Order: sequence, then structure tokens, then C-alpha cells
Amino acid sequence: MIEAVIFDIDGTLVDSVDFHAQSWQRTFQHFGHQIPYEQIRPQIGKGSDKLMPVFFSIEELNKSDDGQSPTFGERMRDYRRELYKCEYHSRIKAFPQVRELFLRIKADGKRIALASSATKDDVATYKQIMNVEDLVDAATTTTEVKSSKPEPDLFFVTLDKLGDVAASQAIVVGDTPYDAEAAGKANLRTIGVLSGGSSEENLRNAGCIAIYQNIADLLAHYDESPLK
Repeated sequence: MIEAVIFDIDGTLVDSVDFHAQSWQRTFQHFGHQIPYEQIRPQIGKGSDKLMPVFFSIEELNKSDDGQSPTFGERMRDYRRELYKCEYHSRIKAFPQVRELFLRIKADGKRIALASSATKDDVATYKQIMNVEDLVDAATTTTEVKSSKPEPDLFFVTLDKLGDVAASQAIVVGDTPYDAEAAGKANLRTIGVLSGGSSEENLRNAGCIAIYQNIADLLAHYDESPLK
């Protein structure tokens, strides 16, 4: 019996994956590194702690000019966060039928949680964009955990926030293999959606038990889905 549904946000509930990739590419350029967009986009879904080491060594990321000032990695992370907030927040839109799906889930007596590699500010903005502030029971962001997806920390913290919900009583909805991998490490099952750009093959290989085109498709097939 499913008692709670835990949603990823970027690429799952809001159309933001391209904006994240663009902001990272611009950040790398600002710091003197030309990294192709095509290499960055598949990494979206990870937090900055997992994404930056794909392109830079740990030694580079931990380098500080005087040993006390922010490291190279911290400066890139902070620059990217501010760039994304200032230049992309206003352009983000929710995918169709998000609130309607949430209402259907709540009508079934289930709880709803968000588990995102985004920042606290991003998640607050997303809830407003999706018009679901009154429907979310718990939310966990990357700033609350030691490691982001594909590590399971976000899901462990989210389950703790939900209280008496066991992993077997919850299910995750996400758009990347990183969601499914992280959920699996927390003994959670995952429903995949294709709206973030990941292929059905990659989602299935990562462990998704069912796959839908998007949130609207999941809502349309709600009664036959693992959510029911």
C-alpha cells in the first residue's frame, strides 16, 4: 500500500533541465573553461557536488588562492546558483497537470514530498510556479544533505521527514537514472518520466519499474499505475 509519493522536481515537474545546463555552461565559461553543452546536459539531475567532479579534478575544485578563501569549486557553485536564480527562475514553467496529479494523490489519502538536488530557494520558487504549496507535506533540498543524487541521502532525509512511512510504503517519481539509482539505494521503487530527456532504456536500466511520457501521461493512467 502506497502511503507517500516522493517527487524529483527538475525535469519531472518543471521544465528546467535546459536552463540548468545553460547556466552551468555559462559558469564554466566565466571561469575560463569551454565545456560543450552536450556533455553537460546528461549530468543534470546531480547536485553540484557530483556534477563538477565530472569535468574537474578534486584537486582543482579544492584549490584556494590563500588556503582560507573560497575554493575554486565553491566559487563556481555560488556563481552558478546566483546566475540560475537571477536569469532563469522567471523563465521556468511547470509541466501540464502537476497540480491535478497532486490533487489526485491527496484525494487518495497519500502524502506528497519533494526531494531535489536544487537549492532551498529554487524549491520555494518551484512550489509557487507549480501552485502546489498547499499540497506538499515535506521537501528536502541539496543543502540539507552531505551528498546529492545518485547517493541516497535526499531520500533518507525525506523519509525521516515523512515520519512513519517505510520505504516499502513510498514510491519515487523522477526523470533521470540518478533518481532511480539514489532511490534504489534507499530501497525505494521509482516511476520514470521521459520529460527531462533521459531515454526509456536508461531509465529502465537504472531500475524504474514503470515509465510514462510525462506527468500528464501518469495522471491519465493513474488507476493502472504503481501509484494506485
